[in-house]
Amino acid sequence: QLQLVESGGGSVQPGGSLRLSCAASRSTVLGYTIGWFRQAPGKEREGISCISPLGATTNYVDSVKGRFTASRDNAKNTVYLQMNSLKPEDTAVYFCAARARGNHRCTLNPDAMGYWGNGTLVTVSS
Repeated sequence: QLQLVESGGGSVQPGGSLRLSCAASRSTVLGYTIGWFRQAPGKEREGISCISPLGATTNYVDSVKGRFTASRDNAKNTVYLQMNSLKPEDTAVYFCAARARGNHRCTLNPDAMGYWGNGTLVTVSS
């Protein structure tokens, strides 16, 4: 059973940056396609980024293109989401999730993910 743990959330002013990390607890992210999702209060969970197992493919939702970058260091068993030029509308709980091993297609559909972390809160406010 893959267990994912997010970290790196916090409070930041508009225009600031944060880097989120997603690590596997007692397991490995090697071989899994990882997605990043967020959920703001009163809104549905939104897929914002995904990265294929070797990092060769990344996808982003239009609202974060050019500002967010997904990467991974399989040697460190960690996937990252670098978030720059943050806006108040980026405020949400951010989750990482993994597709089932062997299903490598990158997707922003939360229903396609098999394993979820508990999330980390990102607040963008002046």
